[in-house]
Amino acid sequence: MSQKNLIGRDAGRATTVRLSEDEFRNLPYADKRTYLERVLPKERMALILDDPDAKKLTRAMQPQELYWLFKENGAADSVELLGLASPLQCVFILDMELWRGWTFLEDQAVEYLGYILKGSEEHFLELLPHLDFNLLSLLLGREIIVAGGIGDLNTDDERQTDWDHTFDDVFLIKFKNPEHAVIIGFFLELVCRFDNPLYVALMESVSGEVDIESEEECYHIKSGRLADLGFPPHDEAIEIYSRINPATFTPGRDKELLQTGEAVTLPETYLSGKTFLERVILRIDAELFSQELNYLINTALVADEAPFADMEYMKSVMERVYGYLNIALEYLSKGDEAKGVEIITGEHLKRLFQLGFSIVLGLKLRADKLTESDYAAGKVLSGLKTSRPAFYRGLDSDGIDGFREFREMQDVTKMSDFLKGLED
Repeated sequence: MSQKNLIGRDAGRATTVRLSEDEFRNLPYADKRTYLERVLPKERMALILDDPDAKKLTRAMQPQELYWLFKENGAADSVELLGLASPLQCVFILDMELWRGWTFLEDQAVEYLGYILKGSEEHFLELLPHLDFNLLSLLLGREIIVAGGIGDLNTDDERQTDWDHTFDDVFLIKFKNPEHAVIIGFFLELVCRFDNPLYVALMESVSGEVDIESEEECYHIKSGRLADLGFPPHDEAIEIYSRINPATFTPGRDKELLQTGEAVTLPETYLSGKTFLERVILRIDAELFSQELNYLINTALVADEAPFADMEYMKSVMERVYGYLNIALEYLSKGDEAKGVEIITGEHLKRLFQLGFSIVLGLKLRADKLTESDYAAGKVLSGLKTSRPAFYRGLDSDGIDGFREFREMQDVTKMSDFLKGLED
């Protein structure tokens, strides 16, 4: 079955003919890749894991793309998928999952080490040389106490300590956290058996580790890896929230984009209906736009120090990106799609995001001057007064008591009119 048999167009949106697992397995490899991009995460993972090309299909994904799929299905349910991933993909997932800002998440690291150990020895041995030595030293330094060593004589204290284990009759090990002992012990046993030089180096490193320096060093190494994959440093990323004057904003006309690799399939984001932004996107070079959009979303995630373990929070950041871009385009184009195409192909998305943010920020600055005892009005103002202004859903037609991201200029107009009523 060819690609054109799989994919049709319905009002400009891609639609997919549902295939059974047997039909999917019989597709040519290229058509499998195309089909997978158009099904929901649960079905996508199930089709991959049940396919003879499972490993090839998994490793064909960009690291970010696999990570989104991994998170959308839940880490605990995606262990088999992790066992098929390439070392680069695995390291990316670990970089995303094992840190909260500058803080190394020890319990999370042990959990993911357990996921890795559930895979095959072949996969573990493939991954092992790619794991950051400093990160392993940091983790083990928090999990075990090490004594002994090649040519070393044990002190009186060491001889009197009730050691838990030795894997080589050279280094003595005591586990600091009994609940982690099985996973840490299994990991050390494999390393000792398959890469003894690495085992010796880790034991010697752990016995003299300076934990704070090691954590900082690991953070910088991790940040460097992510920068290579399109995640800028935080001090650069936070610039997307710079305020500009909407009244004097003039869109550029000479944007140049460099081909940086395949566009990444991002998680599904909630967009209300067919927005102006979506209609404009259908009229441009979608591949180059997707690459620039992906970088902007990465930048927003870094700027907000998004907890990557929290998929809902990450999706809200992506919805904010779509919303601010849509607001900026509507503001500049006045509903003219041809004008929208001209703007989005000539101006960098980062500046359009800044424009959309600045328009919404104007509402926050007005709200900051107001107080209100009425419950609903108070909720509206509380959403606007946050560092990332939120739209109170009580103003939507469904009247839900909650908050969402700003999506379109109609939201801005509605909120502006509401504030005017309080200001008068």
